[in-house]
Amino acid sequence: MRGVPAALDGRKGLRLQGFAALKRYGKFLLMREKEKNMRQVHTVALIGLGAMGAYFAPRLYEEFGDNFRVIAGGDRKKRLEENGIVINGTRRYFPVVDPKECGEPADLVIIAVKGYGLDQAIEDIRNQVGENTVILSVLNGVDSEQRVIEAYGEDKVLYSYMRVSVVMKDGCTSYDPALGNIHFGEKLNEEGAYTDRVLAVKEVFDRCGITNIIDPDMIKGIWFKFMCNVGENLTCALLGIPFGVFRTSDHANAIRRKAMEEVVLIAQELGVDLGKEDMDRQESTLMALPFQNKPSTLQDLEAGKRTEIDMFAGTVIEYGRKLGIATPVNEMFYHAIHVLEEKCGGGSFQAAD
Repeated sequence: MRGVPAALDGRKGLRLQGFAALKRYGKFLLMREKEKNMRQVHTVALIGLGAMGAYFAPRLYEEFGDNFRVIAGGDRKKRLEENGIVINGTRRYFPVVDPKECGEPADLVIIAVKGYGLDQAIEDIRNQVGENTVILSVLNGVDSEQRVIEAYGEDKVLYSYMRVSVVMKDGCTSYDPALGNIHFGEKLNEEGAYTDRVLAVKEVFDRCGITNIIDPDMIKGIWFKFMCNVGENLTCALLGIPFGVFRTSDHANAIRRKAMEEVVLIAQELGVDLGKEDMDRQESTLMALPFQNKPSTLQDLEAGKRTEIDMFAGTVIEYGRKLGIATPVNEMFYHAIHVLEEKCGGGSFQAAD
């Protein structure tokens, strides 16, 4: 500065630097205090060790040890304790707790059962749910969170959905951990203003190396996943084809997109911001899946198991009737896949006496 002795100017600069340092230190202390007071997850419970559950279990156990437990009772508990479960070629054993056992509730409960098992799972987690428990329901479909909220309250539930391709064959589960992720959060989420419970769950997934995404609009995300499932999952199941056929068959894609369009019309009527651009942005994801990978409904049919067709096409039909929207493709899926269930489940289709 002109007219100010260098020594004085230097002292002023040092004072300004000191004020800036104090300001930064004050922000640091505030941040540390917020972190100290932030909700933390010390214990995790998981119900369901199928495709979705097997995606979480190994990494949660590696990070939390005996503070992680799988909820299972009866013969299922005995089988898991004696035989474990094979995940990516390794037989894994996890702590198992019976639903009837009482003890300290878990800080985080993850529900990863099939849609038709949700009502029982809601009851089976009851002894794991306490005052500060957060519940994630990673099921397919669009109503599992609401059903859990009805049982435990909105303050216990975050919204979530999975994006991962899992292969289950001959009692073994396999997947590429690098390709999967979980989307979760409150209904609406603003970056930089996430709630304490969202941050606490994110910290768990970050520690475990589980790729996670906090969507700005979770309801849209859940309906987007549902739209993709209805189109891809059910088309593959009906035709008996892997995902890769969508790269080569215009006919398979025509069925897939018509089914997705029915979901879009319903979502829009319900006020969900879903449209053709969302259908289009799924194309690159679908084409990148390994050619021979198969969706869960087709895997269930091939294994002679019950499918989630009621939760997929059945839900679309139900909404369509309530809203006055025609759903012919999903009605075809619904009845045709139920016939395949009967066939794959050992139905003889013989004439009645």
